[in-house]
Amino acid sequence: MSERTKRVLIVEDEAEIRQLISLHLKREGFEVIETENGDDGQKVLNESAFELVILDWMVPGRNGLELTRWMRAQPRFDRMPILFVTAKTDPEHIATALDAGADDYLTKPFDTLVLMARVHALLRRSQMLNSAAKGMVPPSPTTELSMGELKLLPDSFESFLRGEKIDLTKSEFLLLEALMRNQGKVLSRESLIGRIQGDGVNVVGRTVDTHVFGLRKKLGDHADYIETIRGVGYRVQFSPVSTGE
Repeated sequence: MSERTKRVLIVEDEAEIRQLISLHLKREGFEVIETENGDDGQKVLNESAFELVILDWMVPGRNGLELTRWMRAQPRFDRMPILFVTAKTDPEHIATALDAGADDYLTKPFDTLVLMARVHALLRRSQMLNSAAKGMVPPSPTTELSMGELKLLPDSFESFLRGEKIDLTKSEFLLLEALMRNQGKVLSRESLIGRIQGDGVNVVGRTVDTHVFGLRKKLGDHADYIETIRGVGYRVQFSPVSTGE
């Protein structure tokens, strides 16, 4: 039996942009459903299955941010990739969307080659995560990563701080995992982009910076685990306090 055609939902109220995105998706064999507002988007999501959602922030009805938060509150959408395509360009907006559960963020105007590269990267990562959840991928050589009061479980994509589970986006988790696997080493933004977005995606270092911003926010008073190396990238390191034992 052949693999089912991948289905993408577009939630975008600007007709020209919606049609442009739809055209390029269809050219690459995707089945596309289009909606003009967030309320219709929610209705369609309740009625049909999709592999990816592309949405604008500023749509009528339930806006893109609200729709993202609604999706992430539903277990059935926990692993569905969400790509924001929006005119909101401030770092605070990007961080807010990623913190709400978006997996990637592309600002308007955008290059269609970059858009499609992001789409394919998100779908590759989603397939990997879903396969891991079904036990189809060999276990990671390291089943647990620990640093002070922070613990990651790569096999199940779970993270804990002081024993309490913290909700990280897939990109945040992959970034933190890469840093923790290389504790004490400086990883360049280019290296981290490759680990987060996948191969062949032309993005800028600000993408990594916004993920780090969201990650530090969730780590709270442990945010200083992640050190910025100006002009290079990031590293994590932890110096345990001696107990005298």
